[in-house]
Amino acid sequence: MNRIEAEFSNLVKAYRKRHMGKGPERVTTTFSKHWAICEMEGNLSPVERFIAKTDDGRQMLRTARTEMVKEIYRDHPPIEMEALLGAKFVRLFVDIDIQQDSGMSVFVFDQDLEKKFCK
Repeated sequence: MNRIEAEFSNLVKAYRKRHMGKGPERVTTTFSKHWAICEMEGNLSPVERFIAKTDDGRQMLRTARTEMVKEIYRDHPPIEMEALLGAKFVRLFVDIDIQQDSGMSVFVFDQDLEKKFCK
């Protein structure tokens, strides 16, 4: 992970904490073409871990942690991330494994981040 990828990881943590109340404990970012791929661990709060003890709870959390996150980014564009990268945010793909408490977000930007930062 290069310096810009590390800074992007820190921005993801701060953004999630600001807009969701809790950010992931660890984020690792890799740039690949127009994508910033973030692997995240330690996403769930203690209350969410309690809710995740049942199948219905896990399904509810997965829906909330995928659809709600995408909605937050639509409603509050990540301007700090755009400023760091000098690129416009286009869309977000999100998935989470509730039982493993690990997730992945793929941020799509309007420029080739790999060419720009990973030479």
